[in-house]
Amino acid sequence: MVHGVDVWLNNPLPPMEASGTSGMKAALNGVPHLSIMDGWWIEGYNGENGWAFNHEESEGDKWQKDAEAIYRILEEEIIPCYYKSSDHGIPADWVRIMKNSIKSNAAKFSARRMVKEYIDKFYIKELKAVQKA
Repeated sequence: MVHGVDVWLNNPLPPMEASGTSGMKAALNGVPHLSIMDGWWIEGYNGENGWAFNHEESEGDKWQKDAEAIYRILEEEIIPCYYKSSDHGIPADWVRIMKNSIKSNAAKFSARRMVKEYIDKFYIKELKAVQKA
């Protein structure tokens, strides 16, 4: 479900993030992320393709610090950027972040890259080992 999504919010309790394929799919479709630094976002975030925050352990309500971080980033960074438009009604800064989301993650989190990496790191070694035996 990425159609019509403006920001992909991902805030699991670390280290509970799974593979993050839904977030990767959103990024490949130009959806900026607001995510905790866990899971795939550790590799995917570059400072120009969305927003990140770190989970802070605290006494009592474990979610309080995360909620404060989310609201601060929304209020101070995301919402002003989203609504800032040129005289022609184009939100250039927001579009730049969307493009950076695609550009920085498309090749890195693709099935093509994964298969190539498997071939280079594992299959070629095994093939050579079998040929020597």
